[in-house]
Amino acid sequence: MVSSQSISEYHNLLVNGQTTCVEAVRHYLDKISAFTHLNAWLEVFEAEALEKAAVLDKQRQNGAPLGRLHGVIVGLKDVICYKDHRISASSRILENFTSVYNATATERLLQDEAIIIGRQNCDEFAMGSSNENSAFGLVRNAIDEERVPGGSSGGSAVAVQAGMCMVSLGSDTGGSVRQPADFCGIIGMKPSYGSISRYGLIAYASSFDQIGIFGKHIDDVKLVLDVIAGADAFDSTAKQKPSHIPARKTSYKFCYFKNALEHPSLDPTIANGIDRFIEKITAAGHTVEPVNFDLLDYIVPAYYVLTTAEASSNLSRYDGIKYGYQSAGKENNLHELYQQTRSEGFGPEVKRRILLGTFVLSAGFYDAYFSKAQKVRRLLVEKTKEIFHQYDAIILPTVPTPAYKLGEKKDPVEIFLADIYTVYANLVGIPAISLPLFKTEEGLPFGLQLMSHENNDLHLLSLSKLLINLQLTENNPHL
Repeated sequence: MVSSQSISEYHNLLVNGQTTCVEAVRHYLDKISAFTHLNAWLEVFEAEALEKAAVLDKQRQNGAPLGRLHGVIVGLKDVICYKDHRISASSRILENFTSVYNATATERLLQDEAIIIGRQNCDEFAMGSSNENSAFGLVRNAIDEERVPGGSSGGSAVAVQAGMCMVSLGSDTGGSVRQPADFCGIIGMKPSYGSISRYGLIAYASSFDQIGIFGKHIDDVKLVLDVIAGADAFDSTAKQKPSHIPARKTSYKFCYFKNALEHPSLDPTIANGIDRFIEKITAAGHTVEPVNFDLLDYIVPAYYVLTTAEASSNLSRYDGIKYGYQSAGKENNLHELYQQTRSEGFGPEVKRRILLGTFVLSAGFYDAYFSKAQKVRRLLVEKTKEIFHQYDAIILPTVPTPAYKLGEKKDPVEIFLADIYTVYANLVGIPAISLPLFKTEEGLPFGLQLMSHENNDLHLLSLSKLLINLQLTENNPHL
């Protein structure tokens, strides 16, 4: 039914009377019920979604024009505010907290007649790469239920992967949309920093955070981006939507980081798959060249110094006094109340990052760590500008390995280092997308990551469609 349809195909079915929004919602509710064991959802808005669907059906039958997302079934990661609905960042410290306003992205979805069907599980406060860090249980990958779905937006990825909604909104601070998209075999896009307002997004690291989009079709991702992107009076970093797409060319120039594809952490299957695809791109008349990128080994350390520092500041507000969880113990003073509340309310990964961030900001270590990381970030921005003076896009792996087994990785440093290919785009603010182009011999998906210049989001989507079509044509020469 509608699970495999694009939004435009779904709208055609609605207009032609072949389905209704109510039927679509019931279809997805049945899917959610069938896949409850994957734990992708923290809450499903069943009655509300059916009521909204009935209203939209009546409006359409009365001849009202369709909103761009009319009847589209959407899930929200549990860090994006939806007025009068609970939001917890998958943390005990915010359990049962109800949002008093809509995120700008949520408001724009609703204005264009989307149906929000529920809130989705994630790593606590969006901190993690496996979705094993949620206070409300881990999320399972629908392809292999003994494997992780990726994180931190694992529930949002699995919901799209298993056909429980049409598209999802997640958040991406260092790969939290692209990495789970890779593990789940779907599309995951992190737009340019500032493309989508962060108003109503629970902050992890404010200069890195960006709302991202999961889908199965490039055109769906593009449509959702067009709806929710743009300037916002509530977020000074939000930018006007780009007014033009670079002119189409018959051939494009791509580059890749040679040391990235030769990195010892990269699974040989992924390296070989990307190498073969580069040959296909070249055979199709495009240019693909290696570039020297001597800052690769500095990316992950700089990222974790800066993001944990910002997390330490952003999460200081969760003290048990203003809102959220408060310890029920018999503390003797305010300091003890703060300490006990935060010790009980935060999980291990969040505590680890708060402590690390507090350390790098402390006297005696600020210059040794934080200042140097800021200098690395500036060098990365300058290097990136140089690259895009010559090339249309950068090709990279999304992750070093396909989805791994639940509980397999316990060393935090090993997990941090696995972000080597994704955090770069957040450090420099450029748009990046993971495209589901490949599979291992065991049937596990892995993607190709594509990056374009800052604010070239539409160009990135256009190039993504080109590469997807190239892969489809190569796999199915009669298409």
